[in-house]
Amino acid sequence: MPVHAPLRRLGREVQRVAGADTASHLHLRERLVSVFTASVVIDLFAAVAIYFLERGRTATGIHTFGDALFWTSTQLLTVSSQMPNPVTTGGKIIDIFLEFWAITAVTAAAGSFAAFFHRRGMERDPLDTTY
Repeated sequence: MPVHAPLRRLGREVQRVAGADTASHLHLRERLVSVFTASVVIDLFAAVAIYFLERGRTATGIHTFGDALFWTSTQLLTVSSQMPNPVTTGGKIIDIFLEFWAITAVTAAAGSFAAFFHRRGMERDPLDTTY
């Protein structure tokens, strides 16, 4: 089997998810869009809150809205940054919430893919009882 054949199949599956070709594809697309949309909204609201809580503090690295958006985005991507952690109590609570949301979003996406693969397996071979 040529190396590019699996990549073609993967590309077709991605197109089918985007186009919601089957109920399984639609379900996966809806779940991923929901997690992504919620994450963007949380990122923006958290950035505004962090900016107003941290901007006047001397021990923080957050002085502009751009700093706040960068910091919240890196927290949500679970990569963190070189910026110091928040110094206010409210900022620390938001930090914990962002870390919790990041873990939840990653596990929800992983679970969505697992459910998708399971359903696609059942669609492809409905007589296979190992599912």
